[in-house]
Amino acid sequence: MEINTAVTALAALAHDGRLKIFKLLVEAGPEGLPVGDIAEALGIPGATLSFHLSQLKHAGLVRAVRNGRQLIQTADFERMNTLLAYLTENCCGENQAGHTPVCSPRAVSEARSTRKKNSA
Repeated sequence: MEINTAVTALAALAHDGRLKIFKLLVEAGPEGLPVGDIAEALGIPGATLSFHLSQLKHAGLVRAVRNGRQLIQTADFERMNTLLAYLTENCCGENQAGHTPVCSPRAVSEARSTRKKNSA
């Protein structure tokens, strides 16, 4: 991933409304959600939602697929994982080389416990 592509994606997510939309679409999975369901779930007016979805699409984080009269929005999981890999590779140093970025709450809490024990 190019640095400008990463910056564009991170900038798109650096707004609470867009981050909520993206989180909702990630939770919805590959099936995605119709625009109306997103608006209802988050209480976002149509014009505002359209603007935020446009920003997320421009960043490559969201795709739209027409299903009859509905426009289904889905998170682009490949782009999300590419961004996570980029951040892991370029921001975590050489210690993470060869590791797949994985969000594991258990691993995070174990790392915190280890750091607390080591600093005591």
